[in-house]
Amino acid sequence: MSTISHYEASAGWGSAGRGSEAGGARPVALLLHGYGSNEHDLTGLVPELGFALPWASLRAPLELAGGGAAWFTVVTPGDPDERPVVDATNAIWAWVDEQVGPTTRVLPIGFSQGALMASQLLRTRPDRVVAPVILSGFVLGSPQPGDPQLATGRPAVFWGRGSHDRVITTDAIERTAGFLPAHATLTERVYQGLAHSISADELGDVRRFIADSRAGDADE
Repeated sequence: MSTISHYEASAGWGSAGRGSEAGGARPVALLLHGYGSNEHDLTGLVPELGFALPWASLRAPLELAGGGAAWFTVVTPGDPDERPVVDATNAIWAWVDEQVGPTTRVLPIGFSQGALMASQLLRTRPDRVVAPVILSGFVLGSPQPGDPQLATGRPAVFWGRGSHDRVITTDAIERTAGFLPAHATLTERVYQGLAHSISADELGDVRRFIADSRAGDADE
């Protein structure tokens, strides 16, 4: 089984991450990087998002040449096999079970391949996830254990992408556009002229989404 052994975290993570064992209401944010990147990639977004949450940025378990990492190997772009995605999902949950209090919910923020992983957390343990943020990503095509619950509960989800993103395939976008409205209360944004990246406008929208969800104690 894949394991996560490296991460970067907010100050005081040890106590903050497990702080709601005593019943605290605040979630912890999980930053999930894209293919070929690392645990340091998304940490610079935290000040822009304005939330007052403990956070951890996880390094994906599959090591790549050049110092990067991946959640799974890309074979067919936009349509990964289910097994390696499930393995990576289980690795994240194993890390959460070890590092985060058992009643603490997680707020996953993922980019590209990490965005798929953010959606996987929601689709496998819906009760542990709040306000997931999917940036330039997509959902897995295979049904997941939490899908029936999501279809009933329709939790808040943010999905943002660029109009000029040539990395995420059309089929993957169409699949996600069909799944999310049927399984979430969706905030969807398409940023004109943006490629496979994150813009300042998008960060502003994510900040407002997290604040509106009352999950992040974000400053307006």
